[in-house]
Parts: sequence; C-alpha cells; structure tokens
Amino acid sequence: MLMVIAVFNSYSQNYQLDFKGTGAGTTVDSVKVENLSQCTGLTLAGSDTLILSSSVGINEELYPNDRHLNIYPNPSSGNCSVELETTSAGIAYIVLYDISGKIILQKKEFMQEGHQRFVLHGIQAGVYYLDIEATKYLYTAKLISTASNPDQPPVINSEPSGGTKKGHYPKGPTPLNDSGKTKSLTYMQFNAGDTLKLTGKSGNYRTVCILIPNQSQTVTFNFIQCTDADSNHYAVVQIGSQLWMQENLKTTKYRDGSDIPNVTDSATWGNLSTGAWCDYHNLPSEGAYYGHLYNFYAVADTRNISPPGWHVASNHEWNVMEKFLDPTVDTTALGGTGHLIGRILKEGCVTRWEYMDSTYGLNAVGFTALCTNYRTATGAWSLAPDNNHDGSFWTATSVNTSSAWFRSLRWCYSDIYSLYSFKRAGSSVRCIRDN
Repeated sequence: MLMVIAVFNSYSQNYQLDFKGTGAGTTVDSVKVENLSQCTGLTLAGSDTLILSSSVGINEELYPNDRHLNIYPNPSSGNCSVELETTSAGIAYIVLYDISGKIILQKKEFMQEGHQRFVLHGIQAGVYYLDIEATKYLYTAKLISTASNPDQPPVINSEPSGGTKKGHYPKGPTPLNDSGKTKSLTYMQFNAGDTLKLTGKSGNYRTVCILIPNQSQTVTFNFIQCTDADSNHYAVVQIGSQLWMQENLKTTKYRDGSDIPNVTDSATWGNLSTGAWCDYHNLPSEGAYYGHLYNFYAVADTRNISPPGWHVASNHEWNVMEKFLDPTVDTTALGGTGHLIGRILKEGCVTRWEYMDSTYGLNAVGFTALCTNYRTATGAWSLAPDNNHDGSFWTATSVNTSSAWFRSLRWCYSDIYSLYSFKRAGSSVRCIRDN
C-alpha cells in the first residue's frame, strides 16, 4: 500500500499564477510577491509560474498501488519509477521536495489523459514528497530514498505523453514547450482570502497589482513610464479610473533640469516663499526610502516637479479616489473623514504605522502610503515618538496666498484627514497620470 496525501476542502485554494506584460514593456523580468495577509514575500522570474498552495485541511488516506499514483521501488536506492493515471489532458507540474519544504526537482509537462510514466534518478537519502498537480487533479506521494551517495545529480526523465497503456512506454523525453525549456515553479503558502501585492518589473518600468486569488490565472502588468528629472523610476498602480504613482516623489530637479534647493536650516525653511525640499530630520536614509518632503512652492512652480506625463494630484482628484474607496465619504468635510480610507491606503506588515489593531495599514489597493512624518511651516519637525507619527501629502490645489489643501494619514486613526496648511510646510508628494 502506498501512502498518498489527499487534499480535501483546500484543493480549491491551490492556484497557478503566470505573468505577462503590456504597454511600455511586454516582457516581465521579475515579480515581487507580497502576501499582505501573512506578511510574507518572495521574488521570482517573470517567466516562472507561482504556485499558491495551502496546507489547510490535509488528511492522509491509503490508496491501492494501482490507483492514481504509484512509485516503485519505494523505498529506493535513489532511482525509481513513477506511474499515474491522469483524468484529463493538460499541463501538469511535477515537484519533488524534502520534508523541510525545499524543492529538489521540478518540471512542467503536458500530459494526455490516461497512463503516464517517468523516472527519478539520483535522489539523495531522505524522506521526500512528490506533487503532481494539474487543473483537475492533485496527487502527493511520500518517497523514501536510501542512497547516501547517488552516482548522478537528481533528475526527472519523462516518457512521452500520450495516454499509453501499462507496459508500453516509448523512448525519449517530451519537450515541455516549443523551446524545449522547463518553466520553473515557485511555491508560496496561501490561504483562501489572502491579499497579494504583485509588483511586476520590465526594465525600468514597475507596475503594482492587488489580487485576492480565487482561481488560476494569468496576471497582466500594464507598464507605464514614470521617470522624473533625476532619472528616478517609479512604480505605478491603478486605483479605480486613476493611475497613481505608487511611491513618494524623490526628485531634486524640476522637469526642465533646474535644481530644487535642499534647505536644511529650520529658520531658513520657515521664511521661504520659493520651492525647496528636505529629508525628514535631514537624514538621507529617510529620503531614500520615504521620499523627500517639499513645500507647496515647489509643487506649484511652473517649471513642474512631476515626471513627464504626470502631475501632482489635485484636491478634486484625491476626492475621486476617496469616493472610489468609500462611496459614503463626505468629501466636503474638514478634518478626519472616510472611516477606513486611512487603513486602506497605509502600508501594512513591517511599518512605522503600528499602533493598534484598528488603525494599522491594510494596503488594500496597493497605494502603500508610508509613515513619512512632515516638516511644519516654521521649519520644525513633526512631534513623533520613534518617528512613527503621521504622513501628509500635498494636493496641487491652492486655497489662498498662504495655504493649500493637503491630505494626512495619522498613526492613531483609521480615517483620512482633509484640510489646508501653510504653503511653507513640508509634505510628501504623489503624482497622477495625465488624462
């Protein structure tokens, strides 16, 4: 009797994600995957397949050797044959991993319906599990090897697919695709309902997608150029009908190449009526990760602070996003509004936003608002224990000669704060794509 692990109730939680690009880049170089529900992550090649697999609800059952999957001899001396009966034709993924979860071998194979056979060679002594997964079936078998020093590295040799009858096995391997190359598989633990943040990269372009997978699918990244005068390349994210920069602005130049002054002295900052930028507490490490802080004069300068094809989001454009996130929000209210909008926009997991369970970030649409802190109109720094206070964003909308609209996310609230501030204050900047 061969022990086979049968997956009940959780099989619907095992999905395959492939990736493709469109727009400014059609080749996906890499994909950064962040499970925002579990605060885990990994990076894989854009040509690879991501297997989302859940271990919830796994039970062990005994099946006869001639049903579904058969490994012999088992235990083996490092070499063994594998036979299985497939219930439908299609792509199958063959993965051998050790008891720690480390992948030893992997292969993608097109299999016809019927009887299949392949062989494993060079398996080092130990206990392993063999997964064979396709859209309509998933078989997992325990494999034991006693070979302490195999005479060759581990390898899978496939017999040609074709639904052969038992005992009739044509010679030679079957190519996995037109190029004959094996597509690598990357596994990630996943539970039903988990939210994934996927960042696809193609050259200098990066696009973020938020996904709650409920089926196997191909994720398409629409790559858009977003590059400032300092040649900083920004990731972008679609939120409703709007395309936003997914990162805070870092430029030290206007679009025409002229410099934006870096003003570090507090007294000088508090008396400015022209554009300037700084890093929080004048720390370059803050600017490198969280973006620079700008006064409103830099935002409004006709030389333009935004990347070509982009502009600083207006007060109205912030309202549009707020209505998309919460149709009940009162966009005319001053102060805190939109009970959950702050949590929707804030980054989650390892973050300076951590305060209480009801206010930490969910990052539910990929905006990834960082806890940047700010500089006051007098040049002082925000009062922030452990630098974990608020984050604020300028809009492009002036109120009068001395004030302009801004948005703030606060560490101890779950809403978004809408008000106006002195133009001499220092805040972060997000841009939105031109229509």
